[in-house]
Amino acid sequence: MTTLKIKELAKMSKEEKEKKLKELKLELVKTKTNASKGGSNKMEIKKIIARIMTLNTKENSEVLNKK
Repeated sequence: MTTLKIKELAKMSKEEKEKKLKELKLELVKTKTNASKGGSNKMEIKKIIARIMTLNTKENSEVLNKK
């Protein structure tokens, strides 16, 4: 799992971000089920999901402000 920075996420299209968000949510579920086996990076996945959702909210508010 590589860390995605805000700048990298901002360059992605809305469809790419939605796809990445779905992938990360699935990976988070898998990580939670395998947590008992050791080596968990749940926090990193959660941070990336939060970054994507923050950008989506920011973009949506910008669109609404332009109208």
